[in-house]
Parts: sequence; C-alpha cells; structure tokens
Amino acid sequence: MKKIHVIGHKNPDTDSICSALAYANLKNQTSNGEYEYEACRAGNVNGETKFVLDHFNMKDPTFVNDMRPRVTDININKIEGVSESCSIKAAGDKMRALKLVSLPVLEDKKLKGIVSISDIAYADMDIFDNEILAKAKTPYKNLISVLNGQMLVGDEEGVIDSGKLSVSAASIETMSEFVKPNDVVILANRSDVQKAVIKIGVQCIIACMGTEIEQDVLDYAKEKGCRVIATSYDTFIASRLICQAIPVAFAMTPADKLWVFSTTDFVDDVKEAMTKKRYRYFPVLNTENEFVGLVSRRRLLEIDQKKLILVDHNEASQAVDGLEECEIQEIIDHHRIGALETMSPVYFRNQPVGCTATIVTQMYREQGVEITKPIAGLLCSAILSDTLMFRSPTCTEVDKQIANELAAIADIEIEDYAKQMFRAGSDLKGKSADEIFYQDYKKFTANDDIKFGVGQITSLDQSELEEIKEKILPYMESVREDQGLNMVFFMLTNILEETTYLALTGEGSEDVIERAFNVEVKDHLAVLPGVMSRKKQMVPNVLNFIQQ
Repeated sequence: MKKIHVIGHKNPDTDSICSALAYANLKNQTSNGEYEYEACRAGNVNGETKFVLDHFNMKDPTFVNDMRPRVTDININKIEGVSESCSIKAAGDKMRALKLVSLPVLEDKKLKGIVSISDIAYADMDIFDNEILAKAKTPYKNLISVLNGQMLVGDEEGVIDSGKLSVSAASIETMSEFVKPNDVVILANRSDVQKAVIKIGVQCIIACMGTEIEQDVLDYAKEKGCRVIATSYDTFIASRLICQAIPVAFAMTPADKLWVFSTTDFVDDVKEAMTKKRYRYFPVLNTENEFVGLVSRRRLLEIDQKKLILVDHNEASQAVDGLEECEIQEIIDHHRIGALETMSPVYFRNQPVGCTATIVTQMYREQGVEITKPIAGLLCSAILSDTLMFRSPTCTEVDKQIANELAAIADIEIEDYAKQMFRAGSDLKGKSADEIFYQDYKKFTANDDIKFGVGQITSLDQSELEEIKEKILPYMESVREDQGLNMVFFMLTNILEETTYLALTGEGSEDVIERAFNVEVKDHLAVLPGVMSRKKQMVPNVLNFIQQ
C-alpha cells in the first residue's frame, strides 16, 4: 500500500511528535484505504517526549532524515535469480520465458553476479574449446538436464574438472590417439566402441540414440569408475547441446565487477551513476547486502513523488531535508505562515492557538472519531508542553479547555503529570552541548538575508538551567559559524518563574536584544522577565526590530 508521511519539523518537540502520531491515526481511520498514513519524525526524540511516549506505551514515529526519493521508492523489478551451478541453457530458457535480457546469480540471497543473453552467446561460442566443460567445472547434473538424459552408472553429484570433450568417430584401433583418460566422450550405441573408450579410462561416456545399453558394458563401466549417461539425442544434437551445460558462474559478470546500488541510495545519485555505465539493468541490494531486484533507467522516470502532511510547521527551513522533491498534501499548524511553495493547492489549517495538538483534537471531534486514552495522553502532553502548563502567552482558553478534557480521558492529573514531564525533559545529565542545543531548535530568516537560530529548553529548576548555560554558551559560536548564521539565541526558560535567561552570540545580537526587549545584555546573557514563548514573544520581537 502506498504511504503518506505525517511529519513534524526538524529537532522535534513533544507537539511535533505527538501531533504526527495522533493525526496519522485519525487519517488512517477516516481515509478510504488507498493510502497508509505513517507518522514520522525528522530528528531524535528528546527526553520530555520519550517520557510521554513511554507513559502511554506508544512507539516512536519512524525516523526520516531526508525525504528525497531513494532506490527503495522505485518500482524495482523483483526477479527470481539462478544459482551459480545453473546451466547457461536453463538460464537462457528462463530469460526467454520471462522476456528478460539478464538474470541475477544468487547464493543464499547474496548476489554473485549477473548473467546476460550476451554472456550466454559468448560462452556458446566456446564450442571450439574441447576443454570447456572442465574449465567451467560443469556439474554432471547439468549434462543430464541439457541432454534430457539419464545417469545409468555413477553418481549424479560431482563436477567435470579435468579432461576434454570428444565425439567418438575413430576406429577402435586408432581411438587411443584421440581419446585420453578423464575425457568425456559422446558416442553411438555400439558396445565395442563403448568398451574401448571405457578401457582407456575416460570419466564419462554419453551414449546417444536412446537404444538400450548392454549390461556387460554397464558392469564394465562400474568396475572402471566410468559414469554412463544415456540420451535419446543423436551425436550431432548432443554435441551441440552439451556445451550449454556449463554453469552460469563461468559465463556471468561477477558481482565485484558490477555497478551495484543500495535500496537506501538517493535516486539523484543513481541517475548520475547510470550515465557513466551503459548497462541496461543494475542490481539492487538491501541493507543486509541481500539481492532485491534489478532497476533500469526507464524505472527512474516512473518514480512517484513522496506525499507529505506537515504538522507543527510550515517553513521549508524547518522541514525535513528533501521537502522540495515531495508533494505536500496538507499542513496543520499554529505558527506564523512562512515561505513555503507548493505545486498545487493543499489543505492548509492554521489557527492562532497554543499547540498543533489542539487543532488535531478539534479535527477528531469534527469527524466524529473517538479519542482513545493513549491518543488523548499524547495530545494533552503536547498542549501542556507547548503552552508551558498554560503559562505561555501563546496559550488560549481553547487550549486549556481541550487539555482538561483530554486529561480526563487519559486519566492524568495535569499539574503533577506536567511537572514529571518537564523534569524528564530537563534531565540532561550526561548529555553533550550538541544534544542539549538541538533538542528544540529552529532557524529563521529576516529581510531575506539575515539568518538566525533560536533554541529553547525549559525547566522547573533554576540551578539546572545554570548548569545548562555553562555548557551551551561556549558551544553557540560554533553553531553560528557551521550554519552560516548571523546570530544564534538560546532560551533557558524557567517555567515557575515565568522568565527566560537568554544566551546569545553573533555580530549585532546584543544590540538586537537590548533594543527589542529593552533590557541590558552582559557577558552574552540577558534576562527576559515574562518571556516564555519563542513563537509569540522571542521571534516576533527579533523580526520586528530587524525589519524596522
């Protein structure tokens, strides 16, 4: 079944994760079954969100770091391969039946090579090499198969690894000049000739014309350790067919000389590689190095764009990588409307509430879908997180009302549960500055040329925020340089004090904050009383000042 991915922003917070899970669940219950809606995440699950998922026994959404189409999104030609010991005749017959020009050669799902019609044609040209059966280490089973024959004496197992191929046409007196020990000899059904070549010490005789072989010949062959194969074909047909018994391993192009793709390779990279190699088909392996199928250039033209539903964001800078190559179906968000272009009209629901989960809850009700306890828990947690337990200025009466109703369904006491959740989110013992910084971080652009990033962490404990500040301050300048930003800000928000301690770096950042918030900056730090929300307070104030 085709998928539509429901995904939040990079560096996902609790709302981004929980709204994706809840909305994917709603869509799966209300759709016509044409698509499966899969909740995804564009980053790691932070401590707060992990607490929520564990509390309500919910699995993480699928991690996706890049939505560009990959080989796995192509309609791969899933072909059943042949073994290395398969005869080139059997391989050719299979190709004709399936209308293919090549086949994978596999052992235990591992790719050993590719055999093509041209490989078989070249191998068949070796008919003039009378040692071809030995060089190719041809299994006796292949001889029996291509000759439609029967092994009368000897074991079907084993391979021909010495001697040459002869067709007995000489007299008995001169036969030893042409037939040598360990040869494989094709002959007619004359008992005297059969005994003569067996006496020389050949490893196998192939008796043609389908007449019954005398018992004393069979007994003599057994005594001398000579295999006997009987076929109804005459010597001419048998001599033509027998070279087609060689195994495909001898004729194929081995895997180490092939251009092989992985299911995880990006289609753009595959297209570029295909221009350098003029193969018709390319093998594809999965992450376990197992053969999946073959892909051609034509298949790349048939690829469908991935379909996305964006939740909790509507700006390309915050979206999963590869967004520009996807088809956006819907956007459900509560942030300002940013710069995001779509190729066709989409369902866009944007409301001035404190949390995307509030909107998703309304959509459950509008469509008459029951909200189960786990889903209610996710949605309520997202609202408590985004509104900082109703203390954020982004919080509306609608958020409060819906959160209380969801809490009743989820069987949680809001204040106690929220404190546990926030403590889990701010428990950063053992975490690096990188892990802390990117736990909740977004990038913004002003006047098309000024780029800045804003991270945020919330806590009930001021001493914990002081500890985090000491880790984050030295790290921020490297973030600014690595990402090519003008300024970087990091909000250390004390929920109980309803105050943000703002760390900042970058040329002009002090002037921006001092004038935008009418505060003093000292040692790259500013205290912002009453500032709790990045969305409604921090970012709008910075943007308004820059755009003046």
